[in-house]
Amino acid sequence: CVLFSSATDFTLKPSDCEDTEFPVKVSDAARGCVWYKKDNKFKIPKAYVWFHLISPLIQKSPKNLVLFDVFVNVLLYNVSEPAYEADVAQLEYKLTAEEHGLVIKVKGFNHKLRLLFNLILDHLSDFSVPPDVFSMFTEQLKKSYFNILIKPEKLAKDVRLLILEAERWSVVQKHQAVVEGISVDELMEFVCSFKAEFYAEGLVQGNLTRTEAIDFLNYLTHKLQYRKLSAEVPVQFRVVELPQTRSVCKVKSLSKGDANSEVTVYYQSGAKNLREHTLMELLVMHMEEPCFDFLRTKETLGYHVYPTCRNTSGILGFSVTVETQATKFSTEHVEMKMEEFLQSFGETLAALTDDAFRSHVTALVKLKQCEDTHLGEEVERNWNEVITQQYVYNRLQHEIKALKLISKAELIDWFLQHRSQINRRLSVHVVGFGSHENDTPTEEEPETSQYGQVSELVFLSPSHTSLSDIIITNIRAFTHTLTLYPYHKVLQ
Repeated sequence: CVLFSSATDFTLKPSDCEDTEFPVKVSDAARGCVWYKKDNKFKIPKAYVWFHLISPLIQKSPKNLVLFDVFVNVLLYNVSEPAYEADVAQLEYKLTAEEHGLVIKVKGFNHKLRLLFNLILDHLSDFSVPPDVFSMFTEQLKKSYFNILIKPEKLAKDVRLLILEAERWSVVQKHQAVVEGISVDELMEFVCSFKAEFYAEGLVQGNLTRTEAIDFLNYLTHKLQYRKLSAEVPVQFRVVELPQTRSVCKVKSLSKGDANSEVTVYYQSGAKNLREHTLMELLVMHMEEPCFDFLRTKETLGYHVYPTCRNTSGILGFSVTVETQATKFSTEHVEMKMEEFLQSFGETLAALTDDAFRSHVTALVKLKQCEDTHLGEEVERNWNEVITQQYVYNRLQHEIKALKLISKAELIDWFLQHRSQINRRLSVHVVGFGSHENDTPTEEEPETSQYGQVSELVFLSPSHTSLSDIIITNIRAFTHTLTLYPYHKVLQ
């Protein structure tokens, strides 16, 4: 057991390399790399050491995703007791199962931070799982997946991403895999394969030297003795190009008797550059207030009503979402009202004064110019560039520059392009239980779903459609007919 006595060394370290405004890659090898930035702004004796262990195994199957979730939960459990005293020394750690890799985060006073990082890697290296702990976490996952699926907003997201991201597995499939059963042997086999071959990418920021930053990666490669990846692993999914019409996917809520419904209408823009992503942010900012006024205040469709700027694995779009109740409105009535809103918003935009346009631009620029209040904010922003492998650390400056050059005419035209006859539009409905959805009163009575009863989606047919609409009743059959965008990152 490692004893984490409180940090006693609070000196600010002298730099052992040139100071930089943004992280710099200080170690680059076949098995991993490290980005490093010495903190000279906040001047505190703290540091952040974050690593992403990227593996192709995770996305191979729903079963692998489940095994990965169990692995990370057990690893956290194994580390929790020996690392208990770390918080006394004001050190924090976090292990998360991300879509393409394991993320290890440690932060706090830099004096004892290395001890905590090493402790986590030692437990990863000597991973073991007692059968009772394994059973506890598999049961827990059944509940976790189930709890995601019975929430309409989570199910709507799962369905939307299952349609848009070609190689993605759904939470429904993960739930199915865990219910069908996994064994301790399968977990150990998965963990051995995971540890044998991956790519480690790290970000080290704060009161540490360049040499110390490189040492974190050196310890990792030495301790785990893994092979380099045989092929590069993209840290994103390929995205389908939606047809130039309205595609609609309507599924019944998996929470029996729950009146809550959700409708999301998504417009796909495509593989766009940084300027267009900024233009979309501006458009959504203009849309927020009118959206609330129309759908919430005037039509009283529900409490949660919002437009969102969407970056789906690098592919740009925007959506409008309304959460409602089947005891008050049908999802089709809600979508009809959303269409009315978008129609009226087009008119609002056309009547926009130059002053109103400029004030929105200024507000968004100010938001992007906002100074970081603590080191963690800067690290989070840089980490987002690392984990997506985009590395545009000065993205905010580029966005501000782009914003200042956007004209009102350009903003209006951008919105109208998405509203033309050939727009790429996807409507996702998660339909609750209630009189407005033709459910009989007995079906409306609360009846809790059982943990085994969410193993497949129930597709419904919309009643209001036009001839050109595509009704999705089998997601894979629909997506297999579509073109995939190439992998795309927003780099310039």
